[in-house]
Amino acid sequence: MLPDIESLRCLVAAADHPSFRAAARNVALSPAAFGDRIKRLEELLGARLFERTTRRVTLTLEGERLLPEARACLQLAQRCMEVVRDPADAAPFELTLGTRFELGMSWLTPALPDLERERPERHLHLSFGDTPALLEQLRQGNIDAVVSSARITSVGLDYARLHDEHYVFVAKKQLAAKVPLRRREHCAQHTLLELNRELPLFRYFLDARAGDEVWAFRRVKYLGSIGPVRAQVLEGAGVAVLPLYFVRDALRRGRLVRLMPRVTLPSDCFRLIWRTGHPRSRELHELAGTLSRRPLS
Repeated sequence: MLPDIESLRCLVAAADHPSFRAAARNVALSPAAFGDRIKRLEELLGARLFERTTRRVTLTLEGERLLPEARACLQLAQRCMEVVRDPADAAPFELTLGTRFELGMSWLTPALPDLERERPERHLHLSFGDTPALLEQLRQGNIDAVVSSARITSVGLDYARLHDEHYVFVAKKQLAAKVPLRRREHCAQHTLLELNRELPLFRYFLDARAGDEVWAFRRVKYLGSIGPVRAQVLEGAGVAVLPLYFVRDALRRGRLVRLMPRVTLPSDCFRLIWRTGHPRSRELHELAGTLSRRPLS
């Protein structure tokens, strides 16, 4: 058994007052109840804590050794109350978010200062990689959450929606003027720029078309990441389907143009994904809400 907080409080009160009667009054107990508290504490510890006379009580050597520890315990107990009542004084914790390099650099990294000011006790780390590798890291518990537009079909993962992700079929303005792409047959004169064979973004365009059309491009070039695809499109090296947020400025400035603009590509959405039962699920839900209010850039 351990000493209870109220008995330690009586010990400190007795040390601070000239008599048990005065100490009992200080802690709102009757003298009998107060004396019983001290007696039970002495029996628990197996030591006499006070020397009693008709006029005064004084600490024994054992009581003097216990007194500073008792004061420290009471301070910690008070601290427990303050921490629970004051959310601004929360304990620090860390979260590691995985994301694609481009999204991390253009959106999450600039958001870090605001996110840390909003919750100073929440320390965020970023981990970059492709989606399959990040999801595997998530399942293994090496990272806490992933920001991705990947569709979640696996059991054991929870998610919250962040932003809709719209896609556009684009080319450099000069390339589109020199070699138009207005019908399916025209694609034989163009290079299609893609991420990889497992994640072809051109599927968003095909999903918007009726039937099982075959678009036979002159060449398909895989570049592994959205950044290199965007750079190559801006150089006029080919055509590509890309996230709208990633090329919005280039479209506005006229550096890129939409191809076959009457075709409305299906949209997807970014999600914050984490393991079911994560000990910080509540904080991850809160973080998702904050991120959903921050515009994509």
